[in-house]
Amino acid sequence: MLDFSLPALYQVPSGGNLSDLVHQNAERHPDVAVLSRKVDGRWQELTAAQFQVEVHAAAKGLIAAGIAPGDRVGIMSRTRYEWTLLDFAIWTAGAITVPVYETSSAEQVEWILGDSGAVAVLTETDQHAKVVEKVRGRLPELKHTWQIEGGAIAALAEAGQNVEDATVAERRSIATADSVATIVYTSGTTGRPKGCQLTHGNFMAECGNIVERLTPLFRTGESSVLLFLPLAHVLGRIAEIAPTMAPIKLGHVSDIKDVTAELAAFRPTLILGVPRVFEKVFNTARAKAQADGKGKIFDKAADTAIAYSRALDAGGAGLVLRIKHAIFDKLVYSKLRAALGGRATHAISGGAPLGERLGHFYRGIGFTVLEGYGLTETCAATAFNPWDKPKIGTVGQPLPGAAVRIAEDGEVFFKGPQVFTGYWNNPQATADTLKDGWIATGDLGSLDSDGYLTITGRKKEIIVTAGGKNVAPAVIEDRIRAHALVGEVMVVGDRKPFVACLITVDPDFFPKWKELNGKPTTATVAELREDPDLLAALQAAVDDGNAAVSHAEAVKKFRLLDTEFSEESGHLTPSLKLKRNVVLKDFAADVEAIYQK
Repeated sequence: MLDFSLPALYQVPSGGNLSDLVHQNAERHPDVAVLSRKVDGRWQELTAAQFQVEVHAAAKGLIAAGIAPGDRVGIMSRTRYEWTLLDFAIWTAGAITVPVYETSSAEQVEWILGDSGAVAVLTETDQHAKVVEKVRGRLPELKHTWQIEGGAIAALAEAGQNVEDATVAERRSIATADSVATIVYTSGTTGRPKGCQLTHGNFMAECGNIVERLTPLFRTGESSVLLFLPLAHVLGRIAEIAPTMAPIKLGHVSDIKDVTAELAAFRPTLILGVPRVFEKVFNTARAKAQADGKGKIFDKAADTAIAYSRALDAGGAGLVLRIKHAIFDKLVYSKLRAALGGRATHAISGGAPLGERLGHFYRGIGFTVLEGYGLTETCAATAFNPWDKPKIGTVGQPLPGAAVRIAEDGEVFFKGPQVFTGYWNNPQATADTLKDGWIATGDLGSLDSDGYLTITGRKKEIIVTAGGKNVAPAVIEDRIRAHALVGEVMVVGDRKPFVACLITVDPDFFPKWKELNGKPTTATVAELREDPDLLAALQAAVDDGNAAVSHAEAVKKFRLLDTEFSEESGHLTPSLKLKRNVVLKDFAADVEAIYQK
């Protein structure tokens, strides 16, 4: 085994919790803008003192409604100011936040709110409220529902008018660093999502050490970050809490389609995103250049940026390369930096692999993307690249105060104060995951002599899309496979822009289906591969599977194979489990065909 660790740069106060951040900022930096929200189409800043007032008002409303210490409160909303406000208000009231993706299906909402025992939920829109109402009859512990766009914040403030400040002070002091702050439900390889218990101390250790390690990027009164990741994702929560801990100004964008415009308006100094965002910026710029007849110039500029970045790792660029780089900086790179707001010099990327070429491209244009790595169970970034010594192609060194271990089979393990305490109401899963404080990631990796981690492959079956969404294939596969016409199904989409699947036809039911649908009895699957009736039937199976998952996890396209998966063909184990690596290898062309259309 090979281990590497770094000393902690931040120590979690034993009696503290996340609600302290709001109050410390109000005391130490009362007039510093810590948040910015959209009001009538314009960004409006909130000082630390103003944010504390709004957090207190919402917390009082929760207390007045009977929310008790340790109660679970759900939030189902897009990324917006109110999400962060309610998160800190829930903690100030001594309760536990349970995030729910705003794209979640009714089944998922029922499971998350039911399994966590949530007594209340705050939704954003009428549609979200309808989803909750659809399952509310099966959630006996759910007593309160509020809707953000239905005046929830004002209603809470009004309800809490008679709650004393002393009551709030008492409530917010109940939780300690060891208390659960949130239960984040994450996809498993099989069965229902599991609730990861993340404590106040987990987040404080994580964010405190990130801020200390990346101090130049978190300058109070100067730095700012624009948050457009979903706050139901643990990486989004880090992007919420770390700026509050610094503190620096935080803005929210609800719709990813608005990011480009808001980058120009908000002009952040730091961007936190997933590889898909940085890929889209690059692809959009390249497509525009091609449309303007400048495609060759852009490609040369990109190659120069990559070469320049690589040269930085080899002692520096030569004179010719420096001259070319300076020319393209005026022609191309400056415009790309302007599209990113014009002020940001760094970004933090996680959730999925960025790719070495793209990493070198961005550093070459003067915008360094610091790639990191982690799990929900490790409170997001349990390894990341330092701002001053990044190694492109790696996910950096472990979080200060944490340790990384490479097992004999190459699997990556982590240990440290950021590692979760276990799964909610699931001691067996906890015991299976945590071994003497070490957590197995299910990923394969290697360490260099400086402790930089490179992820080399996936040991587990979880698919991570290019957008950083974790998808458990078994959930939707089981539903699609339940259709009589479907023989086998395998979800694909790892590092791809969306989820898709390969489907085979059940050989026993196929003759019956042909008879019922007036097809020639001798017709093969290959002959009917483009038959609209057959494709419609399979689409119905896919649609049924999609009903059990969120929009981000849903299958967008499928490809029918004119073969069967079997033990004899080498695609199934003796227990009839898919040999995913074998299928991906044998049908690589079919998978690529899905994403080329």
